[in-house]
Amino acid sequence: MKIALAHKRLDLQGGTERDLYQTAEGLRDLGHEVHLFCSEYGVAAPAGVTAHRVGVLPFGRTLRMWSFALRVPTVIQRMGCNIVISFGRTLEQDVLRCGGGTHRGFLKRLGRIGGVRRRLWQATSLYHRSLLALERRQFASARLKKIIAVSAEVKRDIMANYRLDGAVIEVLHNGVDTLRLNPDKRDESRRTVRARWNIPLDAPVVLFVGSGFRRKGLDRLLPLWSLPQFSEIHLLVVGDDARIRRYRSWGASIAPGKIVFTGRQNDVENYYGAADIVALPALQEAFGNVILEALATGLPVLIGAQVGAADVLNGRLARGIVDRPDDADELARTLLDLVNQSADDTLKQEARDLALRYSWGEHFRRLDSLLREVCHARGTIRVS
Repeated sequence: MKIALAHKRLDLQGGTERDLYQTAEGLRDLGHEVHLFCSEYGVAAPAGVTAHRVGVLPFGRTLRMWSFALRVPTVIQRMGCNIVISFGRTLEQDVLRCGGGTHRGFLKRLGRIGGVRRRLWQATSLYHRSLLALERRQFASARLKKIIAVSAEVKRDIMANYRLDGAVIEVLHNGVDTLRLNPDKRDESRRTVRARWNIPLDAPVVLFVGSGFRRKGLDRLLPLWSLPQFSEIHLLVVGDDARIRRYRSWGASIAPGKIVFTGRQNDVENYYGAADIVALPALQEAFGNVILEALATGLPVLIGAQVGAADVLNGRLARGIVDRPDDADELARTLLDLVNQSADDTLKQEARDLALRYSWGEHFRRLDSLLREVCHARGTIRVS
């Protein structure tokens, strides 16, 4: 098949941008002719993938968004692609990948938290009104045959905000690189990373990975280290945040020497190898790739029930799901229970075996099957 992938930017930093890059590689490796249509390229397209730059108006994010959405269908049409997959805000696509839930749902959640002033600002913001208009037109498109949701939580969000037939929404979880992320170098990583950050080899280590600390739940983790039960446990925070200095100061005031902020790290696989548990106590997250990455290295995980990756956990690993991550008592109990179980080799193997079911290879085989189905599909999707 000749496949078009459309999104405003190709990069290896943001989650959607990275997923776009990996999808281009995966479909290429299955023998498809893959074309990328982006207005910005932070990195070069993968070898064997054809890149097309879509010109947009350079005056503010709202105009850039609209000009890309309106122009990209025309650019794609000239190439005669068999199928178009959108990773963002476009108007004409056969498949829409929804990696972060709906903007309508996002604004509702912000409005509940922010109160009247937040809701008033949202109602008058040209950018947010434009996003909502584009989103509605996407879901109403007569061309749209299938929506890919990265988790059951994202599917629920779509259906709660738009009247869509659930049959057109396919849950396809993200994949994980089980070759790069594996337990084989665990002993070496444990020595080198812990030595770098002055963490004893026998100390329990909880790992938090992600940027945007508050959204991902770090504000709920840090206060636990003031409890006596956590006096021997170390917290290793990998990632960045606009307020990282404030967080470092906060961590030092709670548990000096026990909470370490490393900033961004290019060898994150070594940090998984140095840890005993990974924690993502977010109140809401479309998926959470960090969970699959942790499982691939044989680590049990703590995760908020509203995080999409909670879908994949089963058996003993499901004990790490926290129904109310904003409940400090429940969070502390679950985390301490995981610390006590973390040395169990059977639990580590259970984590690894589960991750192998979500390899990128398996992900792209399922995606390939879905695309072939869409290519032969007929009919429309109606929303209101």
